[in-house]
Amino acid sequence: MIKTFLPQPLSDVEIDDIIENAMQTSGASSMQDMGKVMAIIKPLVQGRADISAVSAKVKARL
Repeated sequence: MIKTFLPQPLSDVEIDDIIENAMQTSGASSMQDMGKVMAIIKPLVQGRADISAVSAKVKARL
């Protein structure tokens, strides 16, 4: 019953797309840009994906 009220979790493909768009928007090119990227991503994935897992994916790309 509670699951019907929760937001749908994001798929890996959706998360990857959000990360790619955030990196392009922020112009990120190194680990120093991690904060900029996460600032864009966090409101988009909050409650729909594990932030630490998303952060690990961003680190892997930077």
